Amino acid sequence: MTTGWGFPDFDDHEAVHLFSDPQSGLRAVIAIHSTKLGPAAGGVRFWRYAREPDAITDALRLSRGMSFKNAMAGLSMGGGKGVLLASGEGAKTPALLEAFGRAIDSLSGRYVTAEDVGMTTGDMTTIAGTTKYVSGLPVASGEAGGDPGPYTSLGVYLGVKAAAARALGATDMKGVRVAIQGVGSVGGGLARLLAADGAVLTLADVNAARAEALAEELGAATATSGAILSSEADVFSPNALGAILTETTIGTLSAKVVAGGANNQLARPEDGRRLHERGILYAPDYVINAGGIINVSLEYLGQGDEAEVKARIARIPERLAEVWDESDRAGRPAAEVADSIARRLIGR
Repeated sequence: MTTGWGFPDFDDHEAVHLFSDPQSGLRAVIAIHSTKLGPAAGGVRFWRYAREPDAITDALRLSRGMSFKNAMAGLSMGGGKGVLLASGEGAKTPALLEAFGRAIDSLSGRYVTAEDVGMTTGDMTTIAGTTKYVSGLPVASGEAGGDPGPYTSLGVYLGVKAAAARALGATDMKGVRVAIQGVGSVGGGLARLLAADGAVLTLADVNAARAEALAEELGAATATSGAILSSEADVFSPNALGAILTETTIGTLSAKVVAGGANNQLARPEDGRRLHERGILYAPDYVINAGGIINVSLEYLGQGDEAEVKARIARIPERLAEVWDESDRAGRPAAEVADSIARRLIGR
């Protein structure tokens, strides 16, 4: 790995593009980490950053994660990510989305976008008006594509069950205590699936009203987004933004498992070793949360229907088991093992 350009997360990226369009207010970053396995695929997020360099760092980390995720999922796609910087007013207008589509189109197919945080299938439809390099579009029932959120939730749910079986000896999720941080599209879907299995849930979200409403629906408890990390639980499931597993927060965890859908959960690479040394089973984020990209990639590539998407998502526990088995054999953290496998697959 080579760092450079003043950004520690620059990892021999093939390209980092900065776009601006004063007329629409567009300010965007598209980072292409690798096209070794195919066009760089990864969603675009709409977010307000305290500093513009933070947006570049986010794009760098997320695009690298997408290279690893797509490789581990066996997809013929490389890794990339888009970031739309929200303005002071936070307006996401059709003109801004159309300008972003033109920015994508200027890369001639090296980057394929889909929805991420702050984006919808409707936004993808608008972007598709100015570029063909877009997925996650509305589709007919039974077809691959559409909102990737439910498919990410499904994969995380299967991964949580696999982790609970391995670390806790749980034959099912009944009575297993799961603390879920972030109950938006992915975390909310995960909560509903686990509640149906009889898991005992504690929910947290930056939007406290959303967490409380879902808790009332499911008969769950609530906590603040900060307190949820140290709450009494068997499984901690991060499903909000990344970098929440730090030296400090890892020391407060009571859970024996960390398994969730958030990207870049580890604030620093050494935090994976901290989990390992504490005996906490970690499901590497880009392995467990691949359901959404499997869905939109098969849509874009035209390689199957919804049944095929779900069949591929069903293999996520097998990939996690491969990582955990190698971790046990080598005595290395699961995060390091997963990175090594992914880098080998993309020739890094």
